[in-house]
Amino acid sequence: MTFHWDVLIAQESKKPYFQGLQNFLSDERSRYKLYPPEEFIFNSLRNTPYENTRVVILGQDPYHGMGQANGLCFSVHAGTPIPPSLRNIFKELHTDLGIEVSTHGDLTSWAQQGVLLLNTTLTVRAGNPASHHGHGWETFTDEIIKACNAKQSRIVFLLWGANARKKKNLISNPLHVILEAPHPSPLSAYTGFFGSRPFSQSNTALREAHLPEIDWQLPLLE
Repeated sequence: MTFHWDVLIAQESKKPYFQGLQNFLSDERSRYKLYPPEEFIFNSLRNTPYENTRVVILGQDPYHGMGQANGLCFSVHAGTPIPPSLRNIFKELHTDLGIEVSTHGDLTSWAQQGVLLLNTTLTVRAGNPASHHGHGWETFTDEIIKACNAKQSRIVFLLWGANARKKKNLISNPLHVILEAPHPSPLSAYTGFFGSRPFSQSNTALREAHLPEIDWQLPLLE
């Protein structure tokens, strides 16, 4: 029987922490603007089915500026200015694989190929980074990581920055590959993110496991 993310969501939604999280979000929505829009909160799971997942990139929380967050970590809607961390990801992609820097920041094509673009916190208050930390999302996304760890085909985990690297203890399956680096933020990219070659290393690990590689080239805007 194939496992689906909907099963995990249904299981977790019955637990007290998740009900508390929903109460918190309901109260937040009554007083503040939240990102991403409600229909995009589970976009990472919707775009990358469990059976297709073969790379996981962990972000922290969604972008907190208007019109940025689209439910995929580091990604923004096409037409939105590319944030600094994503610009640095594109720079490393160019250095690593020679791929030209994209003119847009919509990473949906990565997600649709099996790259789970997961933030550890799935919502944020407008203009207030980290405002939804510690209210239950981390427990939920830990369960997603544990489900990925249980998968019996290789997943490459890209853990960028201290927050993502804390999740390393959830990844124990020897089938999987963990690639760690500093965060691509301008504050830390020059301390080891640049030069880490995560994209070529991911494809090498997938190829060694006889899995399809990721085409990291984003499609051109029409």
